[in-house]
Amino acid sequence: MSSLHKFTVGLVQMSMSEHAKDNLDKGIAKIEEAAKKGANVICLPELFRSQYFCQSEDAGFFDLAEPVPGPTTDAISATAKKLGVVVVAPVFERRAAGIYHNSAAIIDADGSMAGFYRKMHIPDDPSYYEKFYFTPGDLGFQAVNTKFGKLSTLICWDQWYPEGARLSSLLGASVLFYPTAIGWHPSEKAKYGKAQRESWQTIQRSHAIANGVYVVVANRTGLEKILPGTDGIQFWGSSFIADPQGVIIAEASVEKEETLIAEIDLHHLETIRRNWPFLRDRRIDAYHDITLRFIDTSKK
Repeated sequence: MSSLHKFTVGLVQMSMSEHAKDNLDKGIAKIEEAAKKGANVICLPELFRSQYFCQSEDAGFFDLAEPVPGPTTDAISATAKKLGVVVVAPVFERRAAGIYHNSAAIIDADGSMAGFYRKMHIPDDPSYYEKFYFTPGDLGFQAVNTKFGKLSTLICWDQWYPEGARLSSLLGASVLFYPTAIGWHPSEKAKYGKAQRESWQTIQRSHAIANGVYVVVANRTGLEKILPGTDGIQFWGSSFIADPQGVIIAEASVEKEETLIAEIDLHHLETIRRNWPFLRDRRIDAYHDITLRFIDTSKK
């Protein structure tokens, strides 16, 4: 386990083409760019090897999936080892015929796989038909020891759930990474776009505050149309890094590809937790109903 008090995180905001190899090559180039800027731990966006195919239900897209270890993890492991950095590497995982996951490997600085996470919360919304493709994760929430610190990875839809952030933090993570693919339905942007993006940012800043951790969110950018004749999804970029008070210390634009870096200071985390002792004051004796789907008070 790392004894470092400070390290630097980097996030990659990028657009994706129809060509998997081009996306992998770009992702590796962006990792190298972040490392040159001083990043020790670097996060790529969700499903970065392809365009966001979940806009439609098409069994042909299962051909994009790959085993783990596989081409993506092998290439990024070699890059991580060469650069001496940790990489959060999202992957469309083929576990077996008919069993696929939306996953992320945490590759340590020596190229080994320090941890592996499968997305727990799977959405099913217009143009986000993920339940068609992905089996819910079965590895639980984790905190992984790496050369530079103890980290947790969650993925996109997970970012709306305080339970995942809390459990990852209780396991000792100092940073929560959220590789993401989220954007606007273009027809809704004018009316709902501002509120949607602000809600997305607010919920994740609240995870940082409630748990006294850093939060790193790596989104994609650009307009992607999987189905001809549809509006597609305009991914809203806006990747960001928040500190344990929820202060945004780095933020990307909506439309540009960007590589952001920010310092993780565990002394600052300690100071915030001492002064905002939310973990101390939790009433763990009173939370037994949290595992219920809904509390039917008429039966109490």
